[in-house]
Amino acid sequence: MTTAHTPSPDAASAWRGRTVLVTGGEGFIGSTLIDLLVARGARVRAFVHYKPYAEKGYLARYLDDDRVEMWAGDVRDPGRVDDAVAGCDTVFHLAALIGIPYSYVSPGAYVQTNVTGTENVAEACRRHGVRRLVHTSTSEVYGSALTVPIAEGHPLQPQSPYSASKIGADMMALSFHHAFELPVTVVRPFNTYGPRQSARAVIPTILAQLHSGAREIKLGSLTPTRDFTYVTDTAEGFLAVAESDRALGHVVNLGTGREISVGDLARALVEASGREARIVTDPARRRPAGSEVERLVSDNSRAREWAGWEPRVALPEGLRRTSEWIAGHLGLFAPDRYQV
Repeated sequence: MTTAHTPSPDAASAWRGRTVLVTGGEGFIGSTLIDLLVARGARVRAFVHYKPYAEKGYLARYLDDDRVEMWAGDVRDPGRVDDAVAGCDTVFHLAALIGIPYSYVSPGAYVQTNVTGTENVAEACRRHGVRRLVHTSTSEVYGSALTVPIAEGHPLQPQSPYSASKIGADMMALSFHHAFELPVTVVRPFNTYGPRQSARAVIPTILAQLHSGAREIKLGSLTPTRDFTYVTDTAEGFLAVAESDRALGHVVNLGTGREISVGDLARALVEASGREARIVTDPARRRPAGSEVERLVSDNSRAREWAGWEPRVALPEGLRRTSEWIAGHLGLFAPDRYQV
């Protein structure tokens, strides 16, 4: 059953007046996190990737809002990162290259952005004495599950250059805690979905095809299972973990603890969209042999016990909301083209 997010008065007021930096602020999770922070009274610096045409994506509505300050830059630039961190109470580091298929094409770019970028953020946080750095990981670092559900102590398996770069980034962030006592926590979201997600992910890929009138839904492998968390639940998890002293120096999973296969997910999305279509496999959408992650389902005990977090949006409701959003934003997608 879905319930509204109603944080306690103490939790809601905890961010009032704080200056908070969100790297990757124009992204899917980052922009949702900024919405929550603004609603709770924080002053937000949104570190966004520089674009010469100055487009700010989902942050455009804040362009004339003094609650959000835009900081254009690149996390590979230590000087610009240092300037952005100065004076901040809390830093949420989400900026990263995230597409798995593109990591096969340009692995070096992932190392530079994800590993070196994280080192730049951690070093700036150490220099300026921030209260808390929350670094964003990914469930992809676990690879195919050896034990289920996956707890934070599960072996890390770099089954793609993307996951390898995120393992490196996680270890870099944690090393600053051990070596320099930096107050850092690593949050490890499982598959987040919802409005604003790009076409590189499976749910918007399927819904964009459905709402464009496709009668065949083209997918890669249908057997892998994933643990899908609605984006506002993930963003709430970031805020909860940032307030947990118990989580300092540790990794915390953010997932529902429930899994669904890609094939069953596709059928649920057909139902949520109200369309009719059959599901077919497309070899171009399959990962290379040895790179596919067959099962991802989280053990979220730490998030529940250490931070008081739990997901609230059930999958059918989340898929319905996402379907409605994509139906209204089809111009953002190219349903007939596989997004690398």
